Amino acid sequence: MADFLLELFSEEIPARMQAAAATQLHDRFTELLSEGGLQGATIETHVTPRRLALIARGLPDASAASTEERRGPRADAPAKAIDGFLKSTGLSLDQLETRDDPKGRFYYAVIRHEGEPTATILARRLPALIGGFQWPKSQRWGKASIFTASPRWVRPLRAIVALLGDAVVPFEALGLDSGRETFGHRFMGPPGTLCIDSVESYSRQLAEAYVVLSAGERRTLIADGAVQAAGKVGVKLRADAGLVAENAGLTEWPVPLAGHFDEAFLTVPPEIIQLTMATNQKYFACEDAAGKLAPYFVCVANLQSADGGAAIVAGNERVLSARLADARFFWEQDRKTPLEQQLPKLADRLFFEGLGTLHDKAGRIGELAAWLAGRLFPALPPERARLAGRMLKADLVTQTINEFPEVQGIIGGHLARNEGLGDDIATALSEQYSGRPTTPLSIVVSLADRADTLAAFFARGLKPTGSKDPFALRRAGLQLIQIILDNGLRLPLLPLFTKAGEADPAELLAFLIDRLKVQQREAGIRHDLIDAVVAGGADDDLVRLVARVRALQAFVESADGANLLAGTRRASNIVRIEEKKDGRIFAPDVASRHLVAPAEVALDRALTLASADVSSRVATEDFVGAMEQLAALRPLVDAFFDDVTVNDADAALRANRLSLLAKLRQTAAAVADFSLIEG
Repeated sequence: MADFLLELFSEEIPARMQAAAATQLHDRFTELLSEGGLQGATIETHVTPRRLALIARGLPDASAASTEERRGPRADAPAKAIDGFLKSTGLSLDQLETRDDPKGRFYYAVIRHEGEPTATILARRLPALIGGFQWPKSQRWGKASIFTASPRWVRPLRAIVALLGDAVVPFEALGLDSGRETFGHRFMGPPGTLCIDSVESYSRQLAEAYVVLSAGERRTLIADGAVQAAGKVGVKLRADAGLVAENAGLTEWPVPLAGHFDEAFLTVPPEIIQLTMATNQKYFACEDAAGKLAPYFVCVANLQSADGGAAIVAGNERVLSARLADARFFWEQDRKTPLEQQLPKLADRLFFEGLGTLHDKAGRIGELAAWLAGRLFPALPPERARLAGRMLKADLVTQTINEFPEVQGIIGGHLARNEGLGDDIATALSEQYSGRPTTPLSIVVSLADRADTLAAFFARGLKPTGSKDPFALRRAGLQLIQIILDNGLRLPLLPLFTKAGEADPAELLAFLIDRLKVQQREAGIRHDLIDAVVAGGADDDLVRLVARVRALQAFVESADGANLLAGTRRASNIVRIEEKKDGRIFAPDVASRHLVAPAEVALDRALTLASADVSSRVATEDFVGAMEQLAALRPLVDAFFDDVTVNDADAALRANRLSLLAKLRQTAAAVADFSLIEG
């Protein structure tokens, strides 16, 4: 047994590509081992900004020996055929076996393949693994010839370490020979190359050369160090797991350092400041004891300097100051222009070809929001909703959003509050993209925005197909559903879609029902039950629909429900088959004088009572009660199928028994179409 190390050292690998590269290396090497007959190794992968590494522990010394068996020609075949078989196997005639089978006597070759040394297998297969590595983007370097192309890798590859135990596995890939030489930290590491002694010493030697191999260890150093750095200047770090991971992909020896910026910049909306720090500079934001943004940041250096990082912090402070000065300039300019005066500029922004401008969309949102306010929140003035809807997209033409598009909506909220439009409108604008609006005004404008988008695109046939959804309409549908369900809104969807535009309301409702299945799957609700309830005649009220489905799921998962489901299906199948055979429909109005068996008489009476009760309970949304009434039918249905022959020789009796089963089907259909329920 031996351990194997492969390190691919290159120029800086983009942080966003590192995790996928490590996964690809693991999967490709696992495939290599399987194809080479080398099983049982434990594989770990590591990635830093300048190296992609793999360690396979417990590799066998050689691949396992194997035996291959081939059937040859018949024993009485011509000599030429036998000689050809011998040549293909490399055996002599006396090494073949003869065996009898139903078709005659045949020659068989049993060929033994000896195991191959692991080092030989690796040396033969690794060049293809390295050369075939896939990157989202890659570069060429070096010189090409008329015979070979220049090498291609994510960034120029500089060295390949390949060690089996303490011995080099020799091969050539992308113009480089494998060996044991790599490099330490770009600035703090030893000059020249770093010679790796063995697989076991690899991590330790890198650490001595100021390289932390483990990305998890780098993340821990950054997360803990950033908290400590913020604490030293009297503030609290704002946690950001994404920034921790990104900085771990940018540094081999991470050193968190705290810096400061002018408090005057705090007049800029905090979202812009934090966005600037995180997106452009990869800095962590800090907050004071009250939870407000503080004039401090934490950056992550890639080296440990003699001055304790003072020069690095000073440089970062200058860069951030320049960025915040730009942000403050844009913000101050936008504050001078009321949102109402920004609206005409929306006429110059196309919403989508054939769907009008953003100014057109803003007007539609305003009208739809006013209509929704009257439907959902009687205390909310429609004019207030109309104003918020018209203002919803006004910040898209501001200088601030042109520079920082990630905070659209949020900046509109700040501008609305700044000019005194009221907290309700400010909140509505800032929450429009969240999918979780918190106030009546936020709810109606968020619903109006998404309903308008869906109706506009569907009206022009621009619908999601397969895995393609270029306009994020599935997301818009899911958010519309989430808003309705989160807030328990009793909102019929067909009138909403009719009001929203020219799209077919029924088609939009069907689209939302499909999205509802996806959304409810995460809550443990079965999609077939949604289909069954919709087919059973449920309306377009999602709150009522979900309540009905939940009650149905509890019912069919009970013993009585499961048995009644089976009985109702059986009844439906019998009726369907006999209706097809007779060419007629068996109406559920049973003539009781033609029911003679006690079991069918009892079922008929119970169905007469239950049918009215179930329909009444469904109408009052007592879905649990409706299911309980159905469950009570279970023993009577069981008794009917145990004691009664449906296809009786008496035609009148047969017809009425089929009508009785149709009555059972109709009673169950008041709740759902049981034929669509799986299982």
